[in-house]
Amino acid sequence: MKTEFVTIALTNPKNASNVGSVMRAAGCYQVNQVLYSGTRYDRAVKMATDTQKVTTSIPLINIEALGVAAFVDAVDADTRIVCVDLIQGATPLPAFQHPEKAVYIFGPEDGTISQSIVDRADHVVFVPTVGCMNLAASVNVLLYDRMAKSARAQAGDELILQSKDVNNNVKVKKAM
Repeated sequence: MKTEFVTIALTNPKNASNVGSVMRAAGCYQVNQVLYSGTRYDRAVKMATDTQKVTTSIPLINIEALGVAAFVDAVDADTRIVCVDLIQGATPLPAFQHPEKAVYIFGPEDGTISQSIVDRADHVVFVPTVGCMNLAASVNVLLYDRMAKSARAQAGDELILQSKDVNNNVKVKKAM
């Protein structure tokens, strides 16, 4: 029985290309849903960038349309709230143990997560970099780290077979 449930939450994302790239990452790393706040993405949504059509299998939901004021109010009691941003005092991602059920909240490209949300978080983590990364890149790194630290990452060929496309038939030559 799958007990994992992963939500990505985007704070007022600025542009459609980043949201499209986040949706692709959500598909690659088996995220259950992507939530977002604000209206900037809604204005840019006509610029389709979800090249893998992930929104047909993973919901992309504006929380305000649900009548929810904040991401922290949109999750159940078993879900851990994890803010991911360059915030002083945060835990470096390599040292972080991911909870089974989590909502990962990311700040906007041109701002940060509000203090009131950070104060309600169970964890605050940052991706160690020199300078700040693009929103979609940050989501990819976080989801990669979650996968790399999981038992699924040890599946080897099974995971590769689920992931590769039909044009990739290359294999590692076995030692003689």
